[in-house]
Amino acid sequence: MSDVVHAARTSFADWRREVRAAPFDRESHLIELARAAGHESALEPLRAFAHEATHELDRLATETNRLEHLPRLRRYDGQGNRTEEVVFHPDYHEMGRRIYRTGIMSRYAEPGQEWVTLALTYLVAQNGEAGHTCPIACTAGLIKILQAAEDPPERWLERLLDPNYDTHFHGSQFLTEVQGGSDVGANAVVARPTQDEGWWTLHGEKWFCSVADAQLFLVTARPEGEREGTRGVQAFVVPRHLEDGSVNHFALRRLKDKLGTRSMASAEIDFHGVRAYRVGDFRDVVQIVLNTSRLYNAVACCGLIQRAFVEARSYAKNRMAFGQPILRFPSVARIVARLNAEAHGARAVTFRLAQLADRAALGRADALDQAAWRALVNLNKYWTATQATLSARDAIEIFGGNGAIEEFSVLPRLLRDGIVVEAWEGGHNVLCAQVLRDAQRFSLHEALFEWLERHGPLSDGLKRSRERFGALLSRPDADAHIRDVVDELRPQVQDHLLRATTPDHALAQVAAAHLSAIHARGWDPLADAGMAERVATLSERVS
Repeated sequence: MSDVVHAARTSFADWRREVRAAPFDRESHLIELARAAGHESALEPLRAFAHEATHELDRLATETNRLEHLPRLRRYDGQGNRTEEVVFHPDYHEMGRRIYRTGIMSRYAEPGQEWVTLALTYLVAQNGEAGHTCPIACTAGLIKILQAAEDPPERWLERLLDPNYDTHFHGSQFLTEVQGGSDVGANAVVARPTQDEGWWTLHGEKWFCSVADAQLFLVTARPEGEREGTRGVQAFVVPRHLEDGSVNHFALRRLKDKLGTRSMASAEIDFHGVRAYRVGDFRDVVQIVLNTSRLYNAVACCGLIQRAFVEARSYAKNRMAFGQPILRFPSVARIVARLNAEAHGARAVTFRLAQLADRAALGRADALDQAAWRALVNLNKYWTATQATLSARDAIEIFGGNGAIEEFSVLPRLLRDGIVVEAWEGGHNVLCAQVLRDAQRFSLHEALFEWLERHGPLSDGLKRSRERFGALLSRPDADAHIRDVVDELRPQVQDHLLRATTPDHALAQVAAAHLSAIHARGWDPLADAGMAERVATLSERVS
């Protein structure tokens, strides 16, 4: 092997070594966010899990995403009994054991633990969806639904909270039908009451059922003869197995062959009189489900963006071209700096929402908190989802041809998972339309700006965004432009919360300045005197 080839392979080894070294040391912003939220006691468990996520979970996620290790459907056992079993590679279950023993779901037994649970999920998600972040989100939503239900069946909640992966129950959410994704009012699954109080049978099909291996399914259905639209839809929980241990009356048609999130099983499912327990009106339940899932979705995106940054910076620092590390090329440094700034901005808003969720769970959220939450959870899901995919693509650009190779780095998986994450729990247009409706009906945009003012005076950028939101609402074609206004609002909100939440974190303040500058309407990089210094800081520092 020639010296130049040996040097290139050495740089690869140095890059991998740097990515794995002291992972929590590059999470100083998360650490400051934890302190600001009153969760300093969680830092040592988070530090330990960060090491595990960067080493063992990274390896396990890679193995379970290999084509030959993806989930398989096994519908019958050796004696011809129907099992509807989803078979996973052993590494999938080993990963689950390591995740759940942290108490990632059992923490929900007490209110005020959302922030810590989401911080653990953020560390998992730095390996992509990895087959587990979707089940975690679905399970969290079902825990909250059963905690709010009047008299759920015995032991369901206990099993969902169980930290032992091998006895734990996963939750899932089967809402989508072939004729309507976001249009839940078009759902056609029929519910019929039984003689057992609270129990029904469900008949029909669900089109996109993630976590098809779950022990409990949250399902929407319309009681027979009920009115059309969402007002006639009810929410039910379906146990995978009946009391005698046999499979409930459902059949998995097939597992979905997805672009991303491939080690998590999604399926098409038929219900043939499946036994189900009613847990409430769809409109009440869906608020819990969607708000929980959209917050988890954003946390997963934060993990994806952070990993894209870490990989891109470490690679650029060690990869040599034309006699120098490619990080010294200004065009590369600008990409790395933008990735760092985006990671900070996404964390600032997402973990502030987690803090609001804890306040609500503890009964400390006032009306303004609640209104701002409703607006921001939808906005932030859209913002983080778009940036996760863009960040993965930017990092791949840093890697050049190596970035397209599945076994070379995590980046192709981050990109594929990110695209799927964009569609989960509301596509971009759906979310923006919801923000517009809430602004028109309830003036939630004004509540959001008032809530932001609680954290400090509004910047000129935020004031302009407020004016533009008001001007938008006076237009008959507001729905054609809402996405543009929402896009302009993102860096302003991230800048504001970065400055307000972690004012003493120097790098977060640089990230805030960079986000508000480069995304400002009419920004001229040639006239931005501070850009070179910001780029140098954000590309050279990880914490």
